[in-house]
Amino acid sequence: MAIPALLLGRGGSVTMPNKNLYPLLGRPMMAYPILAARGCKFVNEVFVSTDSPEIMAVGRQHGARIIVRPPELCTATALGEDAFAHGYRHIRELWRQEGKEIELMVLLFANSPTVTSRLIEEGVKTLRRNGALDSAVTVSCYNMWSPLRARRADEDGCLQPFVPFDAFGDPSKLSCDRDSQGNVYYADMGVSVVRPRCLENLHEGLLPQRWMGKKIFPVHNWGGLDVDYEWQIPQAEFWLKRHGYTDDVESTPPL
Repeated sequence: MAIPALLLGRGGSVTMPNKNLYPLLGRPMMAYPILAARGCKFVNEVFVSTDSPEIMAVGRQHGARIIVRPPELCTATALGEDAFAHGYRHIRELWRQEGKEIELMVLLFANSPTVTSRLIEEGVKTLRRNGALDSAVTVSCYNMWSPLRARRADEDGCLQPFVPFDAFGDPSKLSCDRDSQGNVYYADMGVSVVRPRCLENLHEGLLPQRWMGKKIFPVHNWGGLDVDYEWQIPQAEFWLKRHGYTDDVESTPPL
C-alpha cells in the first residue's frame, strides 16, 4: 500500500489570471504544496492534474508526474471534486500496472500554498489511528467570518441575515461579539487526506467539499487560505515566512 499526492491546477482563472504560477517569495505558488508533499515521509509520489503546459513544466521541474486533465474538467464551472476523482482513477490504474495499491490520497490545490509536510503527516497518522474516519483536513479558525455575521441583499438592496438567526439558537442571546458562537472552522484547502472510498462515492460526501466524505477530522492550521485574489498574496507570504520560507529559493524547504 502506498500514498500518492494529487495537486489540481488548471490554466484558466478569471479572478486572478495565472494565479497558480504567481511568484511567492521567488517561487511559483504551486511549488509550495508540491514541496510539502515531497517532503512528507508518507507520500510516495506526487501527481499534478492540469491542462496548462506551463503548470506541467513547473510540476515536472519539482519532480511530479503529470496527468493531462480532459477539457470538460477544465472549465470555470467544472468541480474540483470531479477533477480529484478523475485524477484518483488515473493514479489507481497506473499504479495497478506498477503493482501498487492506494492506501490514502493526499489532495492539494495549486493556489493553496499554506501547507507543510508536518500537516500532511498529521493527517495521514490520524486516519491510520482511526479507521472510522473518512478524511483529515486542514482547518483554520476564522471567528470573524461566523455565519452569524453573513448577510445577503434582499429585493430592496438592503442587507438581511444570510442564515436565519433562530438557526443559532435563542436570538435573544446572540451578540456582535465575534466569539459568541464559539470557534468557527473553515477547511482552508491546504490539504485533504482522504480514503479512496471518498473519491469512489462522491455522492455520499458532505457538501460543499464532497471529496472529504462524512466523518471529517480537523487538522489545525492557522491563516490557511486558497488564493483567488491579489490582495490575499501578503497573507500567504506572511504565512510562508512564519513557517520558515525565505526568498532564497535554493534553501532547503522547511517541514
